[in-house]
Amino acid sequence: MWVFGEPSMSRGDALSESYPAVPEAVPLARRALIAVAAAAGAAGERLEEIRLAVSEALTNAVVHAYRNGEAGRFHVTAAVASNELWVLVGDDGRGLHAWNDSRGLGIGLSLISGLSDDFAIVTRASGGTEVQMRFDLGKARVPSSGLSHEGRGLRQPLQPDLASQR
Repeated sequence: MWVFGEPSMSRGDALSESYPAVPEAVPLARRALIAVAAAAGAAGERLEEIRLAVSEALTNAVVHAYRNGEAGRFHVTAAVASNELWVLVGDDGRGLHAWNDSRGLGIGLSLISGLSDDFAIVTRASGGTEVQMRFDLGKARVPSSGLSHEGRGLRQPLQPDLASQR
């Protein structure tokens, strides 16, 4: 068991903290990120989208960054600028690889992409991987993919009613 000190940066609208890459740290980091999102005005469905996307990114850092029991950390940064929430989840692990023994369904990154307004995966200069997510807090979001925001799986893309346009 560990005890976390005060986040190195936390003003309600920003967060910068590191956690041990263990499953028990995921809900702690998620709560801190959701507190920033809520303080910035995210609520209801948008807050749930943010919660699900950051949960996937945090879980990926714990499950995939380190191998064979090696200890590591993941790093969380969040800030609000121009009514947008920016969330970065990084690790110091081995980088993005396709592992043969990977657990899970393999849809986490697609889910993050569908829930966020912008999304990127980058290699950190110091090593490891960083997932970058942007959430627009000021507009109603239209999903950019066929993924359901409720996480219930794929749905059919909207098809225009061409008969009514004649």
